[in-house]
Amino acid sequence: MRIILLILLSTICFTASAQWYRIDLKLKDLTSKKQVRPEAIEPPVNHSLARLPKVTVNKGVVVPELLTPGAYSLDVIETEVMKTAKHNMRFRVYNDASYNFSELARMYIRQNRYAEAKWFLLQSNSISRDENDDKHTIANLIDLATVKSGLGDYIQARQDLTEAHELAAMHGFKDDASLIDKKLLYLKQNEATMQKVEVRYAEAPLNSKAE
Repeated sequence: MRIILLILLSTICFTASAQWYRIDLKLKDLTSKKQVRPEAIEPPVNHSLARLPKVTVNKGVVVPELLTPGAYSLDVIETEVMKTAKHNMRFRVYNDASYNFSELARMYIRQNRYAEAKWFLLQSNSISRDENDDKHTIANLIDLATVKSGLGDYIQARQDLTEAHELAAMHGFKDDASLIDKKLLYLKQNEATMQKVEVRYAEAPLNSKAE
């Protein structure tokens, strides 16, 4: 009897072990399938800094004298300089405003806007005299002579150049004096043949220092 029971129990245990073994294989098979990684949609990308594209930075400084005389470029510069000039006049930084006025005047000269150029040069010259900035006064007088000769007022143009020459000689500015001599000679030689430039009239100017 014992032998029969032992045989029955051994058979049951073997059958159960076989079933659990098959279940365990199925679970391992499913697990292995889940761990399989799909093929990459795109090849791996190298994100190191060495692979980044090089960017060329323009380190050039925009200088009004180096810009082409395009209307757009001059308009942009005019707006910025005008804004700075208004700020300096508002806060009574007159010396800086004087140079702003001179910048505006030179731009207007390039556009034959001599009425505007003359107005800003006169404002700048008034401030530079008050500030005892003789170097700047000389530059303003030279530009004023250019404007007045363009307007056909050659007598006053010579007067401005003569005054500028006297200031340059007084302070020993030899380069300025030499430049003025050349301009006086050119004016004397070409006054008879010079033609009055067609003038573009000024828009509403900034409030002057006196105001």
